Amino acid sequence: MRNNPIVPYILIMAFGIGLIFFMSLQGAEDKKEIAGEGSGETTETDDGSALVQTCIGCHGGDLAGGAAAPSLQGLEADRIVDVLTNGIEGTPMVAGMKNEAEAKAIAEYISTLE
Repeated sequence: MRNNPIVPYILIMAFGIGLIFFMSLQGAEDKKEIAGEGSGETTETDDGSALVQTCIGCHGGDLAGGAAAPSLQGLEADRIVDVLTNGIEGTPMVAGMKNEAEAKAIAEYISTLE
């Protein structure tokens, strides 16, 4: 190793490739479990709190408004359902963001916020 300075770099590279390989095997074994947890499928039994997570990015953590979007607190449930299903032209709120059941669950959850 003293005569060839590239040998330590090759050893580190080989170790890194091996580590990536074995970590990918572990991930392949767990893929069914991982896919089941975050499949993105929602049911009608959702209370809306999980669905609201998609709103937080623009409307803020407490949905009181953020830099990109207005406050959702105090809005009527019918207006929230309308916007989620039909959208608002010229904004990131496009039509079809949520289906009717998801929109109603979100509206019910937001109407409980103070």
